Amino acid sequence: MNSLTVRALLVRGMLAGVAAGLLAFGLAYLIGEPGMNAGIAYEDAHTHEHGMELVSRALQSTAGLATAVLVFGTAVGGITALAFCFALGRIGRFGARATAALVAAGAFATVYLVPFLKYPANPPGANDPATIGKRTTLYFLMIALTVLLALAAVLLGRRLAGRWGNWNATLAAATAFLVMIAVAMAFLPAVNETPKDFPATALWQFRLASLGIQALLWSTFGAVFGYLAERVLEPKPATDAVPANAERTAAAAH
Repeated sequence: MNSLTVRALLVRGMLAGVAAGLLAFGLAYLIGEPGMNAGIAYEDAHTHEHGMELVSRALQSTAGLATAVLVFGTAVGGITALAFCFALGRIGRFGARATAALVAAGAFATVYLVPFLKYPANPPGANDPATIGKRTTLYFLMIALTVLLALAAVLLGRRLAGRWGNWNATLAAATAFLVMIAVAMAFLPAVNETPKDFPATALWQFRLASLGIQALLWSTFGAVFGYLAERVLEPKPATDAVPANAERTAAAAH
């Protein structure tokens, strides 16, 4: 794949990320903000230190949220487009759309879903602010481990495919990945700081909203980018239609 094609796919990946980010913002505003507001209300009711609000809550939940989601969508769109360029033709005989869907699903699982199972998202007030550094480090460590183990599983599957066949090699690689993820989750420390009186409904609504927003973002990206990538890599052949007057002229000449 030449550099011009990679550049074209990178640009289209970022555009697909913007489109996915727009949809994710709409869903985040509709179903994510109630859980966020409930967490803020709990936090305000249980703290006596109220600093000056530099940015209003209304601005945070609209322009601030939109900016964050769009920047995130653009960034992951570009990075995932580069991953698509590497994966195309290396993970099977799949076309552009199928490869984009597989890469997007793999990215969603490794970058968000698996780390989420160990360290789920929490609204404000559900964690101790003093441990934010520790929790952030553990979360990114879980992401790094998941990505590395996923890459190792892909390499293992490719190595075993020649001897065991694609189906058996895929099952073996997936099993090895799940076992190593389980070991990593068992050894990494847990974070259980949610107060006992924190509203359980608000907590689970926030977590489900977070999961749904990410699922929408990645699925939308996979669909949009797959379409755009297909137009770059598999352009439709141009049809040279003969004008009607030219046909008539040729017929008259004979």
